[in-house]
Amino acid sequence: MTNFIPIFPLNIIVYPGEILNIHVFEPKYKQLIRDCIDEKKKFGMPVILDKKIEEFGTVMEITEMVQEYDNGEMDVRTKGIDVFRVLEVVQEIPEKLYCGAIVNYPENIVARGDTEIGKLILKEVKRLYSVMSVESKFPNNEEAAISYQIAHFTGLSRQQEYEVLGLFTELHRLEYLRRHLKKMEPMLEEMEKMKARVQLNGHFRNLSASDLNL
Repeated sequence: MTNFIPIFPLNIIVYPGEILNIHVFEPKYKQLIRDCIDEKKKFGMPVILDKKIEEFGTVMEITEMVQEYDNGEMDVRTKGIDVFRVLEVVQEIPEKLYCGAIVNYPENIVARGDTEIGKLILKEVKRLYSVMSVESKFPNNEEAAISYQIAHFTGLSRQQEYEVLGLFTELHRLEYLRRHLKKMEPMLEEMEKMKARVQLNGHFRNLSASDLNL
């Protein structure tokens, strides 16, 4: 399916299912948000990298108008819905301050699937979360796309987060994250050793020169 959507480009990556709170202060985006609320429509948030609009972005739905100020600025709560591909940016829309884009929607497999390789990847990611001592960040809802829920907590660069956005099966996204975390494992293990040394600081320790064979 191809259609036209208003766009709100930002240099952040938002994944489907992710909540994003936005303070809207620029006139063109105040108009965009007001139009979306009044017309009950969604808007697109294409990714900006190196000051350039990238190919992929996220369809956003306004879930709550948290506060509207006297000067027209707004605090809105939004949610990522789907990934879109930009086919053409439309710079001028009659009587509008904001831009738009003609987009389509790549088939995106969100469900992780009950496969053995999927289970192995998930197990590896969980283990590496344990090494980082951030088990609490691992999502409890394993029916949803776990890759989207954990990607921001795996030390990815902005470019890498964008690459995850451009993967359209849960298996591929989890494998991407697993490989990234695997590369980080030696550093994480050194961090664990450092934490252990810090915890010993100030404690009485059993030390003996006999260990040095002197």
